[in-house]
Amino acid sequence: MTTRPESTLAQRKRQLVATELTETALQLFALKGFAAVTVDEIATGAGVSKRTFFRYFASKEDVVVQFLAGMGADMRTALTGRPAAERPSEALRHAVSVPLAACGDHVERVLPVVRLILRTPSLLARFLEHQAEWREDLAEELGARLGLDPEADLRPRLAAGMALTAFDAVLRRWSAGEGAEVTEDPVALLGEAFAVLTPALDGPAPSGA
Repeated sequence: MTTRPESTLAQRKRQLVATELTETALQLFALKGFAAVTVDEIATGAGVSKRTFFRYFASKEDVVVQFLAGMGADMRTALTGRPAAERPSEALRHAVSVPLAACGDHVERVLPVVRLILRTPSLLARFLEHQAEWREDLAEELGARLGLDPEADLRPRLAAGMALTAFDAVLRRWSAGEGAEVTEDPVALLGEAFAVLTPALDGPAPSGA
């Protein structure tokens, strides 16, 4: 006798509840503003108790933080999967494009969340914290690809920082304005940004390196 089917069913149920809580919270945040929404409202909208909410999230900020965490994980996974011989600029551009492509593919759902994050000081602070973590993750992965130690060589961390600066600039440009529609493709904007960054990312190593 095995408990694996039960475990799988329990995991699926937890994921469904977490997804429902997340979707409900993000919709309420976009509709009413982050500060105006309470945990009680999120729980009621998702059809669960407040106690259940706190089984999944420590606070309403954590709902958005989970959304951000997914972006960073997608970038690192994409960078890990790029061909070993690929130029740093190409590898980083493809990695950073993954969450931006998702933004472009799901504008109706993602645009209000991105605007909420960028325009709410407490959420923007968490976003910047995550970007700092992403920089370290990408620098570590890029260092491994190039055979460089990020603690001893400036290039991996500088390259990761430039890539994330492009990501941030594109996200802000893409989400600017007030309407429900956007007219620019975030992946195309990223291409423009990397056209500027490529010479620095792929240039020769500094003398003495």
